Amino acid sequence: ARYLIDRGFAVTGVDSSETLIGLCRERFPEQEWAVVDMRGLELEPVFDGLLAWHSLFHLAADDQRSMLARVAALAKAEAALMFTSGDQAGETIGEWQGEPLFHASLDPEEYEALLRQHGFAIVARQFCDPECGDATVWLAIKSS
Repeated sequence: ARYLIDRGFAVTGVDSSETLIGLCRERFPEQEWAVVDMRGLELEPVFDGLLAWHSLFHLAADDQRSMLARVAALAKAEAALMFTSGDQAGETIGEWQGEPLFHASLDPEEYEALLRQHGFAIVARQFCDPECGDATVWLAIKSS
């Protein structure tokens, strides 16, 4: 958020964690923050960019499929979408701060097809990026 705010962008942040959103509200009170499960997200504005960083892959495969449709509805023409995924289809339980944490990924070809279906063109994709915890990073642009 700081990176975007420092460059003059307004930020709307959503997370299901009251603690994490509380930190955001303390650090950036002038921005909009909401505690909500992204699957129930109902926002009126359409955005110039959407960032789903280390978030979509905590949803089951079917929920990811429906979230990509919801994300597309929130994107203006020519909006950027950046998100992280796994590098192959499957589910696993990882760990974060000593707690189990669910991860799921679709097959990369399915992400490509869903992005196209929802009007996005893939600009770049980096498989297993070591600078991002070995996540696969996607950048796509919504068609005009």
